[in-house]
Amino acid sequence: MDAAAPAAPEPDAAQGPFPLSRALLEAVLEDRTSDRFVCRLIWERLGYRPAAEGRWQAGPDTPPAWAEAFPEAPELIAERPASVRLTRSIPPEHKQLLKQQLGFAGYRIGGLYPRRTRRATAVNWLLAHLAERGESMPEEGPLPPLLDPPSDPVAGHPGDLPVG
Repeated sequence: MDAAAPAAPEPDAAQGPFPLSRALLEAVLEDRTSDRFVCRLIWERLGYRPAAEGRWQAGPDTPPAWAEAFPEAPELIAERPASVRLTRSIPPEHKQLLKQQLGFAGYRIGGLYPRRTRRATAVNWLLAHLAERGESMPEEGPLPPLLDPPSDPVAGHPGDLPVG
């Protein structure tokens, strides 16, 4: 991680989706962001919009299949059905982008936890989202305040929901 990368506030739907960069996606893979932040990166791109009490609701730009299955934005890291849907929504031609673009070889056996594999799925989905739109990914960009990797990778960061 480049310590000189500009910091950025939490995403604000009024400003548009939080910008993606190689540095940001690597931070997600390194477990340096909360699970909620990872979800928000995807929710924004699926057309979910903030609603009352920190909840996000399907919006007019949310794909119908997502809006029907999840009228309220799903916790993509904590909830297995949402994670499975996310995995299945990655087009076959983009399934290897994590390896091809970020050189990600996976987690070591001792570090293989559902939270982390779901983060890898989230990053691959974000890469596929960029590829489907023909958008490039800059090396650097704004970053949220980065967290230390959690001492217990199963539990995650304070405030992360338990993985089901």
